[in-house]
Amino acid sequence: MQRINSLFRMVPVWLVYMGGMLPAGVLFYQGLSGALGAEPIKALEHEYGELALQLLVATLAITPLRRLLGLNLMRFRRAIGLSCFFYVSCHLLVWLLLDVQLLGQILADILKRPYITIGMAGFVLMLPLALTSNGISVRRLGARWRLLHRLTYPAAFLGALHNVMLAKGFQLEPLIYMGAILLLLALRLPSVAWPKLA
Repeated sequence: MQRINSLFRMVPVWLVYMGGMLPAGVLFYQGLSGALGAEPIKALEHEYGELALQLLVATLAITPLRRLLGLNLMRFRRAIGLSCFFYVSCHLLVWLLLDVQLLGQILADILKRPYITIGMAGFVLMLPLALTSNGISVRRLGARWRLLHRLTYPAAFLGALHNVMLAKGFQLEPLIYMGAILLLLALRLPSVAWPKLA
């Protein structure tokens, strides 16, 4: 594992940012070119949301991977977390600007459709996390920074719940995301006994 960690230390963080953002442009181009099917806006909205969930799972997995396996990806956590917020924002913007478009309808949907209300609540919780994901905020907030960033946990749950509620009929994939996020959150409970690494 030390050898793997040494290899990861050679990977520049900016490369993770670039790799995280690249699919956004590719997907948008596919939407314009008709490669996303008959309903490109809905498909784009879904793809951005799914990428956000995948990055959210990856962000939450970093601490358990270090504690259980000794795999240290902590230096990439900010980049992965901000990439997750980027895709959540893209998901929201596609819905706002390309799908619904009308302000009155947007507000009505937020108030009347529970899955949209939950999704918006998750986005609101993520805003302070994204705004304080920088060295200046860490230094200024001190111990309060770590407390603030626990908002990641309810935001993650709300994101997974939003995805489950969006599904039409029984679909396994949203339940897998929900299960993964619940497991990763459960591993953070104080009662969980972490095995000591050799």
